Amino acid sequence: MKASEQPANDQLSRGLKSRHVQLIAIGGTIGTGLFLGAGQSIHLAGPSILIAYLVTGLVCFLLMRALGELLLSDLKTHSYIDFIKKYLGERTGFVAGWTYWVCWITIAMAEITAVGEYMQFWFPKLPQWIPGVIILILLLALNSVNVSAFGETEFWFAIIKIVAIVALIAVGIVMVVFSVKTPVGHAGLGNLVNYGGFLPHGMKGFVLSFQMVLFSFIGIEMVGMTASETEDPKTVIPKAIDNIPIRIILFYVGSLFFLMAMYPWRYFSEAHSPFVQVFTNLGITSAAAIINFVVLTAAASSCNSALFSTGRMLFSLTYGGKSKFARQMGKLSPSQVPRNALWFSTLVIGLAVLLNLLMPGKVFSLIASVSTTCFIFIWGAIVLAHLAYRKKVGKQPSKKFRMPFFPISDYLILAFLGFITIVLCLKTETLIALVASLIWLVVLYVIKIVNEKVHASTL
Repeated sequence: MKASEQPANDQLSRGLKSRHVQLIAIGGTIGTGLFLGAGQSIHLAGPSILIAYLVTGLVCFLLMRALGELLLSDLKTHSYIDFIKKYLGERTGFVAGWTYWVCWITIAMAEITAVGEYMQFWFPKLPQWIPGVIILILLLALNSVNVSAFGETEFWFAIIKIVAIVALIAVGIVMVVFSVKTPVGHAGLGNLVNYGGFLPHGMKGFVLSFQMVLFSFIGIEMVGMTASETEDPKTVIPKAIDNIPIRIILFYVGSLFFLMAMYPWRYFSEAHSPFVQVFTNLGITSAAAIINFVVLTAAASSCNSALFSTGRMLFSLTYGGKSKFARQMGKLSPSQVPRNALWFSTLVIGLAVLLNLLMPGKVFSLIASVSTTCFIFIWGAIVLAHLAYRKKVGKQPSKKFRMPFFPISDYLILAFLGFITIVLCLKTETLIALVASLIWLVVLYVIKIVNEKVHASTL
């Protein structure tokens, strides 16, 4: 076999097709944050939540444009953390990489726990941990085969979520056009302004809603983990990113717009899915079962993404390392999948699920809150890396996929993330999570500095 025909054993396989990446990008913006968490957001902001989603969606689009320009500047990188290391330094890259890994571990831990709860809808006596462990094993097996298996699984998970939202919008259009009678009036656009106006709780409720809205978009950056495994990244990545505004308007704004037009927002409970509430109150008795199935697949999809992300991130963090652990984790299987990193990450997730069963609910909630709050740091680091990249290349960046309105767009993202940080300070529980996140980041920095000094002293 010629050298050119031999597989690059240290390079991830480019087995993700265009349709995989497109649906992964969609799946990354549709999750339990929409299906379950929207009730709390609507309770805070009322119909003005639509503006919050549009503003946050615009910021996320700009974030992804910055990330996309970085990715296409060097397609040999294993993950976008490599760009953070390159442009912001080894210490920041170390902190960002391990923070991202731990974030997805806790997300998987939460989603696997949720899978058990959702299955109890049909099987009330089934122990909560059994369905979670079964799903975890199945997803690990699929991810261990090759990257195409992951892409195909995520493709169909995303299809289920898309069909559910499109069906909701279709029903909403019919009900609004024909002003269908409901238990509390009639479906119509008047429901968006007749119950306290468009800003029923004033600016305070509107501002507070941004915290939940932002966290609904967590996972959108996962496209940045697929670039090194995409068949034609120069074409696929820009297309996936440029379609983000359409997806946000359709799936988030569109679905919530028709939910609140079909049924007055003031009757939604913040503790339950607004999707279930609307259809149940309209007399569609199977709605709860249907939405439960959709949310179950959304949780499984999130866990699938978590396995993919944690495996690739651990591989990227340990690639080229000298320790025995690093050599094992930074190695690819014959199918060019970071199988050892996948198995180790899954083991940690499994242990975390067992730990979750023993921990008080508030402790688990705090860990999950700290994890999601850390994404502000991750996203900020991406933008800062992009600024550093453009400063380095000057006026010679890629002409095919340049960040629009640079550098104003980058500064707008950072200002928005700063705004969200201030919002987190306005509620006790989110303030605690923010402080805990800062402590976590400082501890990681200290660990990196100590490791550097120990390594230097042994030379």
